[in-house]
Amino acid sequence: MTTSSYQWRFVAIAVISLYLANCTSHAQSGGNATSMNGTVMDPSGAVIPKANVEIHNPVSGFDRSATTDASGQFNFPNVPFNPYHLTVTADGFSSYAQHVEPRSSVPLTVKITMQIASVGTVVTVVEEAADLVENDPTFHTDVDKTLFDRVPLESQSSSLSSLVTLTTPGVVADSNGLFHGLGDHADNSFSYDGQPITDQQSKVFSNQIPPESIQSMEVISGAVPAEFGDKTSVIVKVTTRSGLGQGKPTRTITTSYGSFGTVTGAFDMAYGGQKWGNFIAVSGLNSGRFLDPPELHAIHDKGNEENLFDRIDFQPSGPDTIHVNLGYSRSWFQTPNSYDSLNAGLTDPLTKGPLGPTDQRSQIQTYNIAPVWTHLFNSTTLFTFGGFVRHDQYNYYPSAEVFADGTGLTPGGSSETINQSRTLTNAGLRSDVSYVKGIHNVKAGVTFEQTSWSVPFFRRRSTRTRAFFSRGKEVLRTGQAMRLAELLSHARIRAMRSSTIPRSWAAPCQLQSLPIPIIPEAQSLPQSLDPDFTPPIEP
Repeated sequence: MTTSSYQWRFVAIAVISLYLANCTSHAQSGGNATSMNGTVMDPSGAVIPKANVEIHNPVSGFDRSATTDASGQFNFPNVPFNPYHLTVTADGFSSYAQHVEPRSSVPLTVKITMQIASVGTVVTVVEEAADLVENDPTFHTDVDKTLFDRVPLESQSSSLSSLVTLTTPGVVADSNGLFHGLGDHADNSFSYDGQPITDQQSKVFSNQIPPESIQSMEVISGAVPAEFGDKTSVIVKVTTRSGLGQGKPTRTITTSYGSFGTVTGAFDMAYGGQKWGNFIAVSGLNSGRFLDPPELHAIHDKGNEENLFDRIDFQPSGPDTIHVNLGYSRSWFQTPNSYDSLNAGLTDPLTKGPLGPTDQRSQIQTYNIAPVWTHLFNSTTLFTFGGFVRHDQYNYYPSAEVFADGTGLTPGGSSETINQSRTLTNAGLRSDVSYVKGIHNVKAGVTFEQTSWSVPFFRRRSTRTRAFFSRGKEVLRTGQAMRLAELLSHARIRAMRSSTIPRSWAAPCQLQSLPIPIIPEAQSLPQSLDPDFTPPIEP
């Protein structure tokens, strides 16, 4: 399949999605959250203004409150999928309590009728054990922002991975932000407001989303729903914070100082109105122990990281909402040295002077753009269409002294120095339709994603399309297999790693427009060309 075929496929999916939107009217959220709204009335049907409405989940710690307006209405935007205990209080009326559970992107509407309180009546609302029970067959863990500050993260530079490993049963931490879900290595996937991210999120591969931008997190283990079919071990669904409906601006400034000279600072602010909202978070980190060192003591292990996240929400009309996530992260860090890398007692072959220690460094720059448009056809049907682009630029710098990286004089030492620059870009479109009627919940959609990555003398592009359909609690999976060309190219790559090729450059081989170069003799394919490989931290 040619590159023009990929472009036509992009256009076809966009046209089909727009046609579905026009074939067929409160604010709504897409991805991993929805909105909850309603009207508070008295027994005669008259609205009750200035009533206090609160929703609370005792498991995740999510808690939100609002006051009804002059028409008795309230609205909670950006509510994660979970069961909630809803309570309403108003002067002169008995307290009201109800169990609500949004499980779809379709906004949830609640009608509340309060009873007039009798003279001397005292009403006590008590949360029962039923509030802790979910009617969800998937094994998952819910964590809200209110719990983030209480979790002692073992790594500030990979905070999201630390949250997952410390709050989710069956997930084990590895070095530098990697983690293993249910015994699987790197078979984990992230979903940021519905945007699929299947790349490894370790500190030596890519930069993670800052924890200050996360409202809630749901970690699904085991039976993964059809819409997350790329990886099957652990799915991390992240709902970011929003300023939509934030009548009064809120801001937070935090700073900390810890061992290894670790200094952190963060600032976030949410502001907006009923039709628009903006949330912005800026954070930074500087540490003398950025990566996990190979020795007991951190040697040559300094690093810093800067993050910028901005979420923009806009509601141009009643049924339409536009939501854009913007993010940029930069990290710079040294490759930790072992005692052998200090080159103690070695001499520079050219200058005949003492040879300095290994000084290898890396820099990773990541940007992410993800716009989403949602359209509410009616109270039961919601259409979502979005796109995303995520790009990683990884630069690996050798030591200034050439012989410091490899002299071959130390036991097991290297005899080469490496300078590497590689990129990874994921771009795609996604679209889905959600329908809710009573206890029935139907969702169908399609995701088109193109992955391009390159390292010196090697480039590769792969494309995959995945469709899903879910109805109630029954799930049907389709289109989860990779194309035959990708499978063959993976087999080709692994065969090249274990064999030698004649010394000469030949014309690149073509396998359905996937170029595969010929590597010179005695140079097996570097492990860094493996898309599932994480570069080692030891020189």
